[in-house]
Amino acid sequence: MLEKTTRMNYLFDFYQSLLTPKQRSYMSLYYLDDYSLGEIAAEYNVSRQAVYDNIKRTEAMLEEYENKLLLLQKFQERQVLFEKMKKMLEHDTLSISALQEAVEELEKLD
Repeated sequence: MLEKTTRMNYLFDFYQSLLTPKQRSYMSLYYLDDYSLGEIAAEYNVSRQAVYDNIKRTEAMLEEYENKLLLLQKFQERQVLFEKMKKMLEHDTLSISALQEAVEELEKLD
């Protein structure tokens, strides 16, 4: 569950501008503020089922956006490359060819 929550938080960060205000609000309350479905339902004077359905549809939309745009995947790949470069610098194992390879991999992500 924690892994799904973390993924949804990342996807929400990347794609929230593509959501409606209601979708943003429900997702923010549920994933960022840790509200229960019942608490969100009470806040908006709707049924718990309506909140659940909205959140599930929004989760599916976020996954669809990621499948098409790959913003989270590219972000994660960049993070791996940056960590690799930092380790090379810390251990004085940085070579020009290794640095050039890392830079080329970063360029491919754009």
